[in-house]
Amino acid sequence: MDSINVTRSTLPPFEEYCTEIRGLWDSRRLTNMGEKHEELREKLQEYLGVEHIGLVTNGHQSIELTLQAMGLSGEVITTPFTFASTTHAIVRSGLQPVFCDIDPADFTIDVSKIEGLITERTSAILPVHVYGNVCAVKVIEDIASRHNLKVIYDAAHAFGVKYRGQGIAGFGDASCFSFHATKVFHTIEGGAVACQDGALDRRIAKLKNFGLDGQEDASEVGGNSKLDEFRAAMGLCNLRHIDDEIAKRKQLAEHYRKRLEGAPGIQLNPIQKDVTPNFAYFPAVFNEKVFGADRDDVLAELTAHDIHARKYFYPLTSEFSCYKNCFCPGMTPVAKRVSERILTLPLYPELTLDIVDIICDIVLSCRK
Repeated sequence: MDSINVTRSTLPPFEEYCTEIRGLWDSRRLTNMGEKHEELREKLQEYLGVEHIGLVTNGHQSIELTLQAMGLSGEVITTPFTFASTTHAIVRSGLQPVFCDIDPADFTIDVSKIEGLITERTSAILPVHVYGNVCAVKVIEDIASRHNLKVIYDAAHAFGVKYRGQGIAGFGDASCFSFHATKVFHTIEGGAVACQDGALDRRIAKLKNFGLDGQEDASEVGGNSKLDEFRAAMGLCNLRHIDDEIAKRKQLAEHYRKRLEGAPGIQLNPIQKDVTPNFAYFPAVFNEKVFGADRDDVLAELTAHDIHARKYFYPLTSEFSCYKNCFCPGMTPVAKRVSERILTLPLYPELTLDIVDIICDIVLSCRK
């Protein structure tokens, strides 16, 4: 058996991608919002059901640009149970992250604790749709409205997810997506900001292109976050196959669930009501007192068989050495407990049901 990684980049047929990029040799328009860029932007607006999509060079830039474009200051309420990018983007934007604990059932921000963290310095809430699990968007909307706060969703895991039939990109003031090579949908590297506000979309478009006004002036201090034509072409190819890819992920996730659901000491990712999922990841939380082995024991056994799961997310971003003495992880006890027990198992469309069975057999064999 070949080595099994926690995820694997999906690719379109080689000939399809070659056909998609063939015209670039004629046009020589390789970047700066060319034909492929614009076609992908329009198709994503339709697929995600949102008025505006701003394509950028990666998911991290989607968050930083949105924070800058909104002109925020002070504090941003978020969660430490996320990838480094979420917290770093806030800090790099000169803002102060205020960490809220997570819901133990779905690992998203615990909305019952948000209002207790709001101060006169709070300017926004930045929740994370973890593993594609949808945050309590209606409650967050109500809180933000009452306190006049912006809502920016980190939707890096949530491409194609819907809540009550509405695309997840339509909630909040903006949703930030990652199109990294390991995501459900990718452009090799890339990202996007989805929003309903044309003024915000135009400001992000300016900031991602050095803040330029034409060729002779820059009215804002922007950077270079443009998505090039080759990556846009990859996105166009992958978008044609996205529904089939998600369907394959669903079959694998359901098989995992069939094998592991009900096993004492294993908490699986929830099936959320009114949510159309994308099956981006398959996380499992191990209660060592009940299961008989801890997360690290399971990880070691899988690794011994050349199967590479991931402690995702561990540690909390509030525990990173670059933030030493800045935050108290004890303020988010649920997030800390989950981070010490969670393991994401391999999941990608090319995985087979037989391999899933092998993985489950190894996991269950760790019980004592």
